[in-house]
Amino acid sequence: MPDKVFYSFHYKGDASRIQQVIQMGAVEGQQLLTGQKWEEVEKKGKAAVEKWIDEQMRGKKCLVVLVGAQTAGRPWVQHEIKKAWGDKLGVVGIRIHGLKDLNTQLTSTKGTNPFSSFNVNGTPFDSIVTCYDPPGADSKAVYASISNNIESLVQQAIKTRARFN
Repeated sequence: MPDKVFYSFHYKGDASRIQQVIQMGAVEGQQLLTGQKWEEVEKKGKAAVEKWIDEQMRGKKCLVVLVGAQTAGRPWVQHEIKKAWGDKLGVVGIRIHGLKDLNTQLTSTKGTNPFSSFNVNGTPFDSIVTCYDPPGADSKAVYASISNNIESLVQQAIKTRARFN
């Protein structure tokens, strides 16, 4: 049975790349909302978004941040990182900029590490959690690297978090 994870990401810029990772099926994530459904939740206000995140994160073992060009600066991604760590979930990032967008057939630029703006008891968070940058000369190689490593990255993140309980 795959580990249950909560995927955190910037939907607008990376929807196609996100779908590729989720469809690998190596780990089990929450049901994703379409951009339109997410906007419906957001229109209800901050409390509604926080409730949705709480409900979707419940029962998960790890937060997987799918890191694209603009992910690090997204307020809800930052909220999800803080919440996951506070709830004692493993946390890992996987860079997805090397995957082609299925519509444009283009890769993206490498975004900032979303963990670099946090710390845990004075220790930089990016020195605690992994932000995996999959190797590969093209999108197929990057896809294979993510597919071959996502399960072990999640398991390692869960073990790392357990050391901080």
